[in-house]
Amino acid sequence: MQTQINDTLQTIQKLTADIISDADFGRISSIISQTDHAALQPTQQEQVFGLNPILFDLQTAIISIEEIGANRAIVISILLHEYVSRGILSESAIEHDFGADVMHVIHGLIRVNELYAKNPSVETENFRDLLLSFAEDMRVIFIIIADRVNLMRQIKDHGTDDARKRIAKEASYLYAPLAHKLGLYLIKSELEDLSLKYLETDVFYMIKEKLNATKRVRDEYISKFITPIEEKLTAAGLHFHMKGRTKSIHSIWQKMQKQKCQFEGIYDLFAIRIILDSTPEHEKQDCWQAYSIVTDMYRPNPKRLRDWLSVPKSNGYESLHTTVMGPEGKWVEVQIRTERMDNIAEHGLAAHWRYKGVKDSGTKLEDWLSDIRSALETGGSTDEQLVNQFKVDLYSDEVFVFTPKGDLFKMPKGASVLDFAYQIHTNVGAHCSGGKVNGKNVPMRTKLKTGDQVEILTNPNQLPKQDWLNYAITSKARSKIRQSVNEQEMHTATYAKEMIERKFKNKKLEHSEPIMMKTVKRLGYKHVMEFYKAVSDEVIGIDRIIDTYIEEQKREAGELPTADTISASTYHLYPDSTLTAASGKDVLRIGEGIKGVEYNLARCCNPIYGDPIIGFVTVSRGITIHRRGCPNCKRLLQQMSYRAIDVSWAEKVGGQFPITLHVVGNDDVGIVNNITSIIAKEQGILLRSIDIRSSEDGLFAGNLTIMTDNVGRLNQLIKKLKTVKGVKDVSRANSGNS
Repeated sequence: MQTQINDTLQTIQKLTADIISDADFGRISSIISQTDHAALQPTQQEQVFGLNPILFDLQTAIISIEEIGANRAIVISILLHEYVSRGILSESAIEHDFGADVMHVIHGLIRVNELYAKNPSVETENFRDLLLSFAEDMRVIFIIIADRVNLMRQIKDHGTDDARKRIAKEASYLYAPLAHKLGLYLIKSELEDLSLKYLETDVFYMIKEKLNATKRVRDEYISKFITPIEEKLTAAGLHFHMKGRTKSIHSIWQKMQKQKCQFEGIYDLFAIRIILDSTPEHEKQDCWQAYSIVTDMYRPNPKRLRDWLSVPKSNGYESLHTTVMGPEGKWVEVQIRTERMDNIAEHGLAAHWRYKGVKDSGTKLEDWLSDIRSALETGGSTDEQLVNQFKVDLYSDEVFVFTPKGDLFKMPKGASVLDFAYQIHTNVGAHCSGGKVNGKNVPMRTKLKTGDQVEILTNPNQLPKQDWLNYAITSKARSKIRQSVNEQEMHTATYAKEMIERKFKNKKLEHSEPIMMKTVKRLGYKHVMEFYKAVSDEVIGIDRIIDTYIEEQKREAGELPTADTISASTYHLYPDSTLTAASGKDVLRIGEGIKGVEYNLARCCNPIYGDPIIGFVTVSRGITIHRRGCPNCKRLLQQMSYRAIDVSWAEKVGGQFPITLHVVGNDDVGIVNNITSIIAKEQGILLRSIDIRSSEDGLFAGNLTIMTDNVGRLNQLIKKLKTVKGVKDVSRANSGNS
């Protein structure tokens, strides 16, 4: 093992001769050679896969040098962070010998590794901390990506199948998007391919074998396509080289899924890359000249031109893409760029360290990291929402929009006028009332397109609202909206509380917080903030609150008469009439305007108007309609997705649907009376039956069957039933299989 470590160390010294001095490397070599590596205890991950921690770090350093283009601080931090974290080296010694910058990166690595040791999942606070650590220093992100590439390459024959799948899911979910954002396209493709290899092994090897089987035919076609282009480019005096690039296995698999076809149905399996040897001042001119030569020979598709020469991507990517009709009527993607651009395309933002002063995009990345930090630190949402937003920001494509003065802004694809307002300034976003896009007034939810000229309209009386989150997609906008809404709710609560306390004082009533909380629930509000908002908006009067409060006060003091307590299990209600769900031509839209097809609503989930639904073609019963959240629906999608068909509700639905609600509560007839009283007052809802199935330990569990015409009324009813005193839970019931 020591021999392998020494050999790898020598390789690193050769690769870093231009960035790490001989003196520094001598100190590093001395530390590594004098350490008893056999005595080091591996981490849990290293134990699972049987990896030597020091050798693994050396291999990670090589990946960071060769495939990312790491700088001095990154390489030294990779080589020495284990010695600091295990107490072999002190922080002061590192800072003295290698500088504060190296120690700063090592700090970031140690923090990330400590969080990994806690096995963070999306549901935990640890994962939020992990994402925040990622956003602290760009160099730490580069290191953990190189580390993950190294691990994915080595786990094929190590560890358990479950462990490999867990690592592969993390790579696909988080690290491939990170690599994409940083412009590390080769690493991104490798991580996606390796993830597919471990998660969908049969699919991976099927595509790999078919690519190998068709390689000769592809090579012949590429040669036929590029030969005349080479002749024309040479005649024009351009210096260049060309190469064909086959799409990654993962991207082919994605196309197969998106287009719902087999491997043989994918025609654009490769792209041609023209790489020009140009001086910086002639780069654009040479690229456009090459583009003109290619499109003179082969007919271009005007919808597939991508100009990242004039306005590079935020991660520094520069290139000119077009798709042309080649021989035999096949579409071929052609990418045109210079050697410098190709190096940045291969190695991402890290390659800018080699071209200091040439179109540095580091500021844009720092802006992105700042937005991520802001979203994570503001909070106000679940960790899963934050992670999903993190992913959206990572994978987002870009649109380019202009202010009325001509200033250029890059926004993620799908960004709205509201997102743009917050991008300009938080106060502009907070008071946004709409906008003008290309001179036309538009609502703030309008999505922006490349080339739009956008002017933001503001109103000093406008304030952020909860529903703004429905059409704001950037982390900055969403975090600021949540923050403002929370502040407004606190202000509303304070105002409403003062109103109530002032009225109580006038009535000479003693204010008791526990009794007030019971009053809030008695009035039908589950959350106290909803109650205070209703008070502030004058939806509920103070006099009614006082009357209910006095009633609760008397109930607490035992001054109100109570009904005799009997078992809820003795209570049954079955009306004579039976209603069924409405049917007819206007109830459902099936597929692309399919009419006259027999369908039925699945008994396992009883979908009603307003529920997200999907249809499944059956052998003898036409189409069965399920709710999308139904367990049976999920099973059918996994086993027989080819039978699924898009279904949506028509705008108007007549009649009512039967719904079963499962209720758990204290075994008291008073609860049943309260429940039936609430249902009787609800418009558009009819009680069909009550059936209490069991009674144990003072609790009952039973079913209510009601009739209603849409999911909105149902959700409102469930919300009110949950506020009844003694009710523990109310939920839609699933019964049987379809």
